[in-house]
Amino acid sequence: MSNWKYTKGLHDIGNGAFAYLLPDGGWGWSNAGLITDGDESLLVDTLFDLPLTAEMLAAMRDAAPGAASIDTLVNTHANGDHTYGNQLVEGAAIVASKDCADEMEIRPPEAFISRVKSWQDMGDAGAIIWELMGRKFDFEGIRNTLPTQTFDRELTLNVGSKRVELTNVGPAHTLGDVIVHVPEDRIVFTGDIVFVGGHPVMWAGPVSNWIKACDHILGLDVDIVVPGHGPISTKQEVHALRSYLTELRDEARKRYDAGLDWVAASEEIVADFFNDWIDRERVFINVNSLFREFDGNNRPPSAMKVFAEMAKWYWAEYPDRCPHDHDNCTGH
Repeated sequence: MSNWKYTKGLHDIGNGAFAYLLPDGGWGWSNAGLITDGDESLLVDTLFDLPLTAEMLAAMRDAAPGAASIDTLVNTHANGDHTYGNQLVEGAAIVASKDCADEMEIRPPEAFISRVKSWQDMGDAGAIIWELMGRKFDFEGIRNTLPTQTFDRELTLNVGSKRVELTNVGPAHTLGDVIVHVPEDRIVFTGDIVFVGGHPVMWAGPVSNWIKACDHILGLDVDIVVPGHGPISTKQEVHALRSYLTELRDEARKRYDAGLDWVAASEEIVADFFNDWIDRERVFINVNSLFREFDGNNRPPSAMKVFAEMAKWYWAEYPDRCPHDHDNCTGH
């Protein structure tokens, strides 16, 4: 593990580059990055709500002259905890992979926010969404602010004299996952291709692409890895995530071949799998994705069904976390 302190706020990682961290890195608590050279700047991702994003932008303006007016915003992927603050980066070009832009368009914030607001009508799935994300963030006023420039696999940008290389390594975590590499600074901002200290979420897959994405990062000449969630890291943590993905794939495959369904397989695996990492319940999402991959099923998962099955384990494991005014949680 690197020696960077894992504290909320802006961290100077050298030569005009910064990481903005939101511990503990769990559901919705994401990281962002800033690359500056002189009076030019590029922001890597926004945060899950407008107050958090506004606080981050203020800290960046105070720390770096180039952040007074952000020139370019790169969205690494479509998830709301990396895009919902886009509207506050006024005047910036918003760059993303075409896959990311398409996903942002078909899954606007309103769809997620409506679930948050009506969580009490959705049983265990609604309660778990409220517990993990809904109650912790302020989703008022968010508008779907889409990319203004897209690319397919690779794009090179310039921030002052710095070259910034964007590579779409998805689909993996989502349909389009971009890593942001700054060769001069020996830094890579990975978005949610890298989680550190927490179980990742495989919304899309295939797992082979995610493993290849880890290998791509490991092949870069970098000293600093800024993950989408978790502390500032090095390649050591990328190796750890790669091991997680390969081990989970193998454990899921054994149970698939033995005829278990994905729920039973998840219940077996989660009992003793990377238990020192946070967000253990994500094993259910990941095993569901792997089983669909083994089946050759390319249809999107039924998210609410997956969340409902995940919730049953979660309430049994953490019964004290069930929302107090929701008396139908499993285990109560």
